[in-house]
Amino acid sequence: MGQEAIAPSHLEETITYERSGEGVVSWPNRIGTESETGYEKIPFPNIVAVVPALSAPRGHSILYVEDNPASKDDKSLAPVVFRSLAGSRPPARLVDDLPPVDVSFWSAWRATRTSETNLHIVVSTGSGTGQARDVWNRLLKPLLDFLQMEEKTDYVVHFTKSDSTVTELTNEILLPRANLGIAQAVVLLAGDGGMVDVINTLLSAERSPSYQKPNVIVMPLGTGNALAHSSGVTADNTMGLRSLILGTAKELPVFTASFSPGARYLVDESRQERPLHEHNGTPTAYGAVVCSWGLHAALVSDSDTAEYRKFGVERFKMAAKEALFPSDGSPCHEYKGRVLVARTQSELQTGKWELIERDSHGYILATFCRYLEKGFTISPQSQPLDSQLRMVHFGHVSGQDAVDIMGKAYKGGKHVEDARVGYEAIEGLRIEFEEDDGRWRRVCVDGKTVRVEQGGWVEIRSGGGSVLDVITT
Repeated sequence: MGQEAIAPSHLEETITYERSGEGVVSWPNRIGTESETGYEKIPFPNIVAVVPALSAPRGHSILYVEDNPASKDDKSLAPVVFRSLAGSRPPARLVDDLPPVDVSFWSAWRATRTSETNLHIVVSTGSGTGQARDVWNRLLKPLLDFLQMEEKTDYVVHFTKSDSTVTELTNEILLPRANLGIAQAVVLLAGDGGMVDVINTLLSAERSPSYQKPNVIVMPLGTGNALAHSSGVTADNTMGLRSLILGTAKELPVFTASFSPGARYLVDESRQERPLHEHNGTPTAYGAVVCSWGLHAALVSDSDTAEYRKFGVERFKMAAKEALFPSDGSPCHEYKGRVLVARTQSELQTGKWELIERDSHGYILATFCRYLEKGFTISPQSQPLDSQLRMVHFGHVSGQDAVDIMGKAYKGGKHVEDARVGYEAIEGLRIEFEEDDGRWRRVCVDGKTVRVEQGGWVEIRSGGGSVLDVITT
């Protein structure tokens, strides 16, 4: 199927939309196309939008994505590619079932854009299995071309060259312009890490009274993509294109993780260390997805290598196997420390922390997100961008018991019904480490690893400041 493959006059009365099941758009197949049914079909989840056709005053175009079979054998290729279909009268029910175009972020952006280029496309070449470049070439750029948008005039493309590219872009361009009150939009072809870099850079800097929050659209190209799954971006098959064209701006909730002196980021496959930003003299990181200690933090850190990343989301299961069933035959680690929670803002503000009575721990996790990866429902009560921090935790168990517990998360979040698991809404979490080996003092903050000094602590508090909006349907 090619872009604008059929002229409007050929499709005036022939496009149909069937609502049963997931919904399907159909039309007679083109001359020379072999099909048993004689019809081409687009599943509703593949539809991006219905927009006025730029080439026909009274026509419309159905924008959609088509599966890319080659991506099954080459994980660096885009899983879907952009397509469009021209017609003068799109089915009314199809238009009704999509969010309205005229109130979307994109519609407002196009109407108010200025001569200054403030739409930034960030292509994270190292995220996930390396799909971002091909997704740009075969999905996003064709959409922008269809919309008659030109590079450098209407948008700027930034290909990442290192793990500091997004931070540098935020520091050098996004932050100064936001402080001048300039509206900006960013399309991140990246994983959760790209959003984390933007958040931390903005929250770690001075913001003026004129500060204008950037709008960020995530095209999920990382490994877990928890934020995209949990905010609704992946509710369809368009990899964020529907959110880009039909989505609206929503505030992104943030938590603050404060650490004891000496805490450092582990980078370059844990071969190097970097300091954290300091807020009032305290090492501080900000997150929008998850903060964890124990099994989750260990497997995220252990699998954060070039070799593991080639396997995509399977990297977590591979790392978990070694963590839960060590090759030397030893049992999985018992994490030692004091875990305390504050369940209300009053408790948090007055320092009334409640100790979780447990000799050792296996899994301690606080999150805003419903999903940590597609199908892995870590917090079933969480709703998209609801700003409520929730905690999932259990004590030290055998490797097989941990597999059993976490396997239930793949069954709609049934793990929270397990008597061994604690699950509750909280406002704050504090961990005081009692581990000699630094390996067991690693904390995960939105996919990044922080190692805490011996005898140190971490404190997570809901609310870190509103510095950007995400665009989602």
